[in-house]
Amino acid sequence: MAQKIPEGFNTVSTYLIVKDAKEAIDFYQKALGAEAGAHMPGPGGQGTMHAEIRIGNSTVMLSDENPEWEMKAPETLGGSPSSMHLYVEDADKAFQRAVDAGCQVTAPMMDAFWGDRYGKVMDPFGHQWGFATHVEDVLPEEMGKRAAAWFAEMAEGECPE
Repeated sequence: MAQKIPEGFNTVSTYLIVKDAKEAIDFYQKALGAEAGAHMPGPGGQGTMHAEIRIGNSTVMLSDENPEWEMKAPETLGGSPSSMHLYVEDADKAFQRAVDAGCQVTAPMMDAFWGDRYGKVMDPFGHQWGFATHVEDVLPEEMGKRAAAWFAEMAEGECPE
């Protein structure tokens, strides 16, 4: 009997749309340590209809853009409406690996008010990736105070770190 949730998948799984899935897979292997998995070519063997990569304990699916099916890459949309969040053992190391591979820094590494060491990048395909290592359990009352201070710094035009 088939498993209702296939092995290697979580209840919610990310499906990325990119202009060139083969190029993206190669990049994610370098930048994120991804492992290539299933790959199904598009019609006539051209492009990628569906592919899978593993990042840590998660499967990420991806395919080439196909506007006829309303599957549009961030470049076509003018940006990405979502962001991936990766919990890793060493956020600084993972962040730097992504930057060294060609990701653009959108939020430098910082000790975030919610208790994570955190930073964020945008990959060459327009997708955003946040890297976090949880370093502190913050009680709700304290988190509210820290958030207020962080927002106040942002309102003054400073990027809190």
